[in-house]
Amino acid sequence: MKEEVKALWKLCFNDSEEFIDMYFRLRYNNEVNIAIRSGEEVVSALQMLPYPMTFCGHTVHTSYISGACTHPEFRGNGIMRELLSQAFTRMFRHRIYFSTLIPAEPWLFDYYARMGYAPVFRHAIKESTIPDFIPSKEVSVDTITEYEEDVYQYLNAQLAKRPYCIQHTQADFQVIMADLPISGGYLFTARQDGSVDGVAIAYKRGKKLIINEFIADNKDIEHCLLHHIKKHTGCNHITQLLPPDDNTQELHRLGMARIINAKEVLTLYASAFPEEKMQLELTDKQLTGNSGYYYLYGGRCMFSDQRLPGAHVQMNISDLTAKVFERLNPYMSLMLN
Repeated sequence: MKEEVKALWKLCFNDSEEFIDMYFRLRYNNEVNIAIRSGEEVVSALQMLPYPMTFCGHTVHTSYISGACTHPEFRGNGIMRELLSQAFTRMFRHRIYFSTLIPAEPWLFDYYARMGYAPVFRHAIKESTIPDFIPSKEVSVDTITEYEEDVYQYLNAQLAKRPYCIQHTQADFQVIMADLPISGGYLFTARQDGSVDGVAIAYKRGKKLIINEFIADNKDIEHCLLHHIKKHTGCNHITQLLPPDDNTQELHRLGMARIINAKEVLTLYASAFPEEKMQLELTDKQLTGNSGYYYLYGGRCMFSDQRLPGAHVQMNISDLTAKVFERLNPYMSLMLN
């Protein structure tokens, strides 16, 4: 199966041989893959990559759709819709809360919306020129090219502080490290007194430098990282991708999410927002087990197959996903998109 899916990937995507080999060596396995055959040939496939996510004070399981593709000769026949429906059923059985993805093309946002996804992951963009800093002699900044445990532990601890954020496991961080030289990336670390106090992950795109993650414990660490980035890359101007907050003026859409298990998600949501009151009639065409009536009141969520008295808000699963996340500013980064 692996070699067949790899051949289909090469046919459908314009990725380099180096990236494809890395992906199928470190990321792919048959357990996360799902495919449809025509006769003996794999004509459509995708991978369901596991990612933890912080949500309403808990860490929940999500499944990131990667490598979704259909052989050109079989497109337009609903094969990918069927494949996604099968994937959702498998996710539901494994108690996955959300499915996430990043559309490869802008038009795919509408396609995935029809499968229940909503564009909830956004980021802010900050353009700036790096000033001439005099770096602190007490801070050492290095460019690292291999996995280092203390760097991962620092990054993991910082990402875990974000309340609605995709997290990265040790195995995933090793994939990120393996991808850096392939994708023109750099990982910079700042240490003071031997411990990691700052991390920056950046990718060079022509003359531009895009900083995907930038975390520093204080201004001295931040200035030292920026000084080293400027010196190492030769880039004076940077584009920084940032998590959204309530003060962000302009947000740019990045990724989508879909609720897989509505009962579990709404139970956590109701507990986190006890002031929320809702009588909801939910429809989910792909996962009919989600369809029904939900009642949120006083921090609790009740589900019923039968409609209870009172007015109900009608929603499909995409509407509900958008509703749940509309004020939460969820974030994802370092997804190899």
